[in-house]
Amino acid sequence: MDLQGKKVLVFGSGISGEAAAGLLAERGAQVVLYDGNEKLDRAAVAGRVPGGTQIVLGEFPEALLDGLDLVVMSPGVPTDLPVVVRMREKSIPVWGEIELAYACAKGDVLAITGTNGKTTTTTLLGEIMRGAADSVFVVGNIGTPYTGIASDTREDSVTVAEVSSFQLETVHSFRPKVSAILNITPDHLNRHHTMEAYIAAKERIAENQTEDDYCVLNYEDEVLREFGRDIRPQVLYFSSRRKLKRGVWMDGDRIVCGIGEETVICTTGELQILGVHNYENVMAAVAMAGAYGVPADVIRRVVTSFKGVEHRIEFVAEKNGVAFYNDSKGTNPDAAIRGIRAMNRPTVLIGGGYDKDSAYDEWIRAFDGRVKKLVLIGATREKIAETARKLGFTDIVMADSFEEAFEKCTEYAEPGDAVLLSPACASWGMFKNYEERGDKFKELVEQL
Repeated sequence: MDLQGKKVLVFGSGISGEAAAGLLAERGAQVVLYDGNEKLDRAAVAGRVPGGTQIVLGEFPEALLDGLDLVVMSPGVPTDLPVVVRMREKSIPVWGEIELAYACAKGDVLAITGTNGKTTTTTLLGEIMRGAADSVFVVGNIGTPYTGIASDTREDSVTVAEVSSFQLETVHSFRPKVSAILNITPDHLNRHHTMEAYIAAKERIAENQTEDDYCVLNYEDEVLREFGRDIRPQVLYFSSRRKLKRGVWMDGDRIVCGIGEETVICTTGELQILGVHNYENVMAAVAMAGAYGVPADVIRRVVTSFKGVEHRIEFVAEKNGVAFYNDSKGTNPDAAIRGIRAMNRPTVLIGGGYDKDSAYDEWIRAFDGRVKKLVLIGATREKIAETARKLGFTDIVMADSFEEAFEKCTEYAEPGDAVLLSPACASWGMFKNYEERGDKFKELVEQL
């Protein structure tokens, strides 16, 4: 779409919305930035977007729909809002921020989605690609909006993108050269309403791919194994449990790449990140890089030096004989299960937060003698406590603030124990995001 002179509404401010407004203005569009939060500081928002951007806050004015050529949705805005339905009824194209960026950018895209492991895999693949290409960008949910760098891309650029189900709801032409779905477990059901809708959103990552492209899937995820049987791109599976005819797999402690000639990339003992979930993340990144043609020696060098990402089972410090781990990125039960399974000491666990309509039974079952005390905070604390008691876990303490929860952890943890922040819930309500929550935890640890 030629954006010159077009009237485009960016629905939702924040980092993605403001980056989208900047890209649109650069392409000559007339930009209207709308946000339903009337308490936002209009002057502050105006200072972060190009001059000439019309800013509308509060209740949505119907007159705003008149003459619109395009709407760009920020990821956090639900696409089933009545006003968005009316936009579609008026045949106004509704794109997401990632679709806009893709339409404006150059080069190849390697895109990663899944319930858990996206940030680790995206970060690792970005490092691998930096070892193999001159122009590499790492974007998406990982922190840098795709729209923020689209104009900097070249024909030889490689963009490694972490994409969420929210972003995939609004793709139209988005076509990665290599895509990956790492796993699918229940999450964001307050947004998608049904598991079927959540799965369908994730699977859209491969919607526009052709026989010349690749899709990397987790063979041990039943939904993804079935999905891979009838899609257009070439499918590469990875598996932590069995040898595959083609793909990447674990053979004992060896990670083997079977794309072309079979090659041992490394052993798990050579990796600096722990746990089967991280070995799966490594295999996914290896498969994507291998599909793109990155030499095995480059892949090997990067994966064995990779130290992981902040806020994901991150060792903070040992104080008074107690090890403190920041797993603030454990924002759903499945992610938090991985955090618990990585613990090799009796653990005092901080859980709870914003309610995404998750069920916590499997998370509680994963405690399995590892968790000695559960300290609960946030909107979900009663729901989690009820589930825990039903399953026979009763070592529960309630806290009214994050600081109080931390204080109780230090009270109950003994030398040789671990304190783990792995809440199984989003941070909203107490913090802006999981990063702020993790940073607060680390600050409290450092103050001990």
